[in-house]
Amino acid sequence: MHWLYLLGAILFEVMGTLSIKQTTLSNNYYWVIAVITFYSISFVLLGITVKKLEIGTVYAIWAGFGVVLVTLLGWLIFKETMSLQKVVAIMLIITGTVMLKLQQTV
Repeated sequence: MHWLYLLGAILFEVMGTLSIKQTTLSNNYYWVIAVITFYSISFVLLGITVKKLEIGTVYAIWAGFGVVLVTLLGWLIFKETMSLQKVVAIMLIITGTVMLKLQQTV
């Protein structure tokens, strides 16, 4: 169950980060409220997750998959550049976070 909380924390963190980008593209202050809301939910879910799982593993997975998703969505939504170096970095992040997950005993 805690892995589902972690997944939720990752998704809300990604939505918060994408909302930050939206605040720079528009004058709509609703995006600021979205940033605060999404990050607040993410941190609450992260707090629930670390009650049962190791904080180092949780943080690495949260941050790593957040970076991967934001990079991919930035490329798809905001037409940011995608280079071979970014693809290799994404693969390394995924490999590292999977390795951390595999060592998790709970």
